[in-house]
Amino acid sequence: MDHHGVCNLSLVPVRAEASDKSEMTSQLLFGECFTILEETEKWAKILTSFDNYEGWIDRKQFQYLNEEDFTVLVANFRALGPEIFVPVLRAFSDEIINITAGSSIPFGSDKDFYFGSEKYVFSAIPSYVITDFPNAVIDVARIFLNAPYLWGGRSMFGIDCSGFSQVVFKMFGIYLKRDAWQQAEQGKAVNFLQETQPGDLAFFDNAEGRITHVGIMMDNQQIIHASGRVRIDSIDGEGIYNAELKKHTHKLRIIKRFI
Repeated sequence: MDHHGVCNLSLVPVRAEASDKSEMTSQLLFGECFTILEETEKWAKILTSFDNYEGWIDRKQFQYLNEEDFTVLVANFRALGPEIFVPVLRAFSDEIINITAGSSIPFGSDKDFYFGSEKYVFSAIPSYVITDFPNAVIDVARIFLNAPYLWGGRSMFGIDCSGFSQVVFKMFGIYLKRDAWQQAEQGKAVNFLQETQPGDLAFFDNAEGRITHVGIMMDNQQIIHASGRVRIDSIDGEGIYNAELKKHTHKLRIIKRFI
C-alpha cells in the first residue's frame, strides 16, 4: 500500500483528531505532500513534508502517491503566486480547480504537470515569486490585506498569523515552520527595532511569556499581520499599537531575519 499522498484540492483542513468536529490546526494547499502515519476507515493521520506538521485529514480529500512519485514531488516544486487563485484543469475529469497562492507546483510546469498518473493543465501560464525578497515581500504580503482571521487558515479566504507569514515566505522559497513559536526558533535575531528591514518577522508573547503571535515588518514603524483580519498597524518598542482600539494589543518579544 502507498504510504504517501498529495493534496489535490484547493484547501484541505488538517484536524487535531480524526473527527469533522475536531479543531482545524492547519490546512494543506494544493500540491503539498505528506507521509501517511496511520489510517482509519475515513481518516488519515499525516506528517507534512513542507513543515513536518502532524494532523488528520479526510481520506476522500487527497491522492495517494507511491514512494518514487512522492520523492520527486517533494524535491522538485515551487510555490504558485502571487495571484490569489489560478484555475487548473483536472484532465481526467475535465473539471476546473481554483488553486490558491502558495500552492506547490512541480518545476518546469508552465502548461501542465502530473501527480502520479493524473494530469493537470493550466489555462494560462502561471507566475511565481521566487526572487527579490527585500523589494517584493511587502507587495506580496499586501495581497492578503483584509483576509479574515481563521485559526489554522493558510489562504486569502481565511488565515492565521503564522499561516500568513508561512505562505508569504513560501512564495519566495523560504521555509518557515507552521506555528509562531516554531518560527521564532528560526532566523537570526535583530537586536533593535530601528534596525529592522522589510520582511523581518516580529514575534509577540502573552502574560506567561509564551509566543502566540507573529507579523511581517514593513519598516521599523509598521507591521502587517493577521489579527481579526490581515491589517497594517503601528509598532514600537512595547509592541503593536491598534489605532482603532487606541491601545497596544500585542507585546513585542523578539524580531528575526530570514535572509
